[in-house]
Amino acid sequence: MKPSSFSITRVLAGAGAALTTAAFSAQAFAADQLYGQPTDGAIDFQPGVTELRLRAMSFHTWILMPILVGISVLVLGLLLWCVFRYNAKSNPTPARFTHNTTVEVLWTVGPVLILLFMALFSFRLLFDYHDMPRPYMTVKATGYQWYWGYAYPDQKIDEETSNILPEDKAKAAGVPYMLATTQPIVVPVNQVVHVIVTGADVIHSFSVPAFGIKIDAVPGHANDTWFKATRIGTYYGQCSQLCGTDHSFMPIEVKVVSQPDFDAWVASKQSPPAAATPAATPASTAPPAPTAAATPATPAPAKS
Repeated sequence: MKPSSFSITRVLAGAGAALTTAAFSAQAFAADQLYGQPTDGAIDFQPGVTELRLRAMSFHTWILMPILVGISVLVLGLLLWCVFRYNAKSNPTPARFTHNTTVEVLWTVGPVLILLFMALFSFRLLFDYHDMPRPYMTVKATGYQWYWGYAYPDQKIDEETSNILPEDKAKAAGVPYMLATTQPIVVPVNQVVHVIVTGADVIHSFSVPAFGIKIDAVPGHANDTWFKATRIGTYYGQCSQLCGTDHSFMPIEVKVVSQPDFDAWVASKQSPPAAATPAATPASTAPPAPTAAATPATPAPAKS
């Protein structure tokens, strides 16, 4: 009866796993994926809105995942084969050898070839991440405990403080609490944005999943990255480096807008020109009015 109960247990376990997987898959595909923020019930990546992000997702899905699944299935198969083929009942007299040159060569050369295959795709992607095109603008992001500061050197906009939006205001505005901020980064769509990242006190990390960027903000050191968003919208990220008590209260919000809207935003942020001082009234060039000439006095005649 033991083999029978063992078989039933395996069948039940397999059925449970299949149902769980199907439930998660159905939930993931049924969920309406949101751009720029987590989707409740989804189990995949956030949709990407940059070319590099889409390429990184494809690398994960079509290169890494098949390799991971293949290795897992191979190892599981070998384990099950050893369990059932070489247990005490099936193989009461075990072999005494300790080495097998063929097997040792295979498990050494095989992983090397797999890594070389992965490198063909991953190195090209890494090089492109570091090969920034000529940027349209630069944003300097400085991490503080526990907020961000953003400056726009090309637009002559000084640093502005970006804090987490309070919960009541977030609910009133219909934006996600713990992700929305008081001062988002504003950039134009389809333009290369150069981001310089540094820290003012401890190490922070600037991360926006939809753009596929994540880089540490180190005090006394400037790191940089770039992105080119191809879709107008609002995209959220967070500090992803443990930086102290309020680490979870350092969200990042990026608004990607059209070029006219960006130009209007820049104009609203720049200081208006100082009022011109009224020019002094020029002196009259008209000749002065002639002054009446003094009439010489006529001497009186002498008396005889």
